[in-house]
Order: sequence, then C-alpha cells, then structure tokens
Amino acid sequence: MADSYAIELQVALVALLEADAGIAALVSERIYDEPPQPVMRPYIKIGDIEPRPVRSSCGKAANVVFGIEAYSRPNSGRIEATRCAEAVVSALDGAALDVVGYRTVYCRWLTQTVESDGDGVGYSAIIVFETLLDG
Repeated sequence: MADSYAIELQVALVALLEADAGIAALVSERIYDEPPQPVMRPYIKIGDIEPRPVRSSCGKAANVVFGIEAYSRPNSGRIEATRCAEAVVSALDGAALDVVGYRTVYCRWLTQTVESDGDGVGYSAIIVFETLLDG
C-alpha cells in the first residue's frame, strides 16, 4: 500500500534529484530531507510539501505545491545558488515523477527566489513547483 501523497512524492523527488547528472555535478550526493549538522555546502533540501485534495467521483487525487531549497557555499555568491536552482528546474519541470501509488499528471515549475541567508553564510534558492497526482 502506498503512503500519503506527501511521503511518496518526497521519495520520488529525492530519487529523481539524486539520479540527475547536472545536480550531481553541483552538489554531489548532498540531497536531504533534513541536512546533518554541520552540513557541507552546497546542498539541496526538500522544502515544504502542501497537498490539496482534488475531489471527484473518479478516485483520489491531489494538487501538490512543493519547494526545493538549494544552499550555496560561503563566498560563492548568488551564482552557485542560482546554478543549483536552474539544475533543479531542468530536472523537475515537466518530469514524469515516479510516485508510488499515484500517476503524475503534470509537474511544473512555478517560481524561484535566490537571496542571502539570514546568517550571512551564503545564498539560498527556493524553487516552487506544482504537481497533480492521481490515485
């Protein structure tokens, strides 16, 4: 039996991001749900996952908005965080996510921001996507 939309989506996202050569060239294997402390930068973290049920007589479905976060090294500036964000968009925009128990109708990039970390260590990018999962 499949887990919830959010759990199965997270598993699929990590698998797809880990398998992408462009992302591996930037962050190696540093893709986390919750990064270890201390963490080596740059890295990618799964951000917020917000499932919203889609009610129909055909079964269960969910529109899910989710974020992927990318963190740059100190002194690497906005460029490294932006490159990570662009690699994430390239990997996920239009991707057919392999979400156990659900069919991905679409996965699309909505927006991104790149800004200085509040602690002044580096830059962070938040990339937001939307997907429709049909169960």
